Amino acid sequence: MKAHTEYLWFQTEKPREYRNITGDVEKAVRKSGVREGMVLVSAMHITAGVYVNDAEDGLIADIDEWLEKLAPSGRDYRHHRTGETNGDAHLKNLLVGHEVILPITEGELDLGPWQQVYYAEFDGQRRKRVVIKVLGE
Repeated sequence: MKAHTEYLWFQTEKPREYRNITGDVEKAVRKSGVREGMVLVSAMHITAGVYVNDAEDGLIADIDEWLEKLAPSGRDYRHHRTGETNGDAHLKNLLVGHEVILPITEGELDLGPWQQVYYAEFDGQRRKRVVIKVLGE
């Protein structure tokens, strides 16, 4: 079995941002030489996430609005008693999830017609990373 690891680094300009990283994942898969297998894409921070969905601006705005309604910023979360101010970002991570596992078929990322891979930042403007781990034959 082959294994290949790459890291993506981010420092977003805004506290909340959504970045399409599909191309980066595809490059890692091609570079790995894996023909049949899986790729794990995982945010390495508890205030960010990774998800798969449509690359449509209206949907991304809807996702952001939905997450903000469920875990609003500016609330007095108990987490803030530790001196932090990002309780909402931790909750948003739980809602989106921190990783996805995707199939590789015939050396290519095997996504559905509208599926794209996104990095979701909920407590940005700091340096953060994502791990891409490709495994297979």
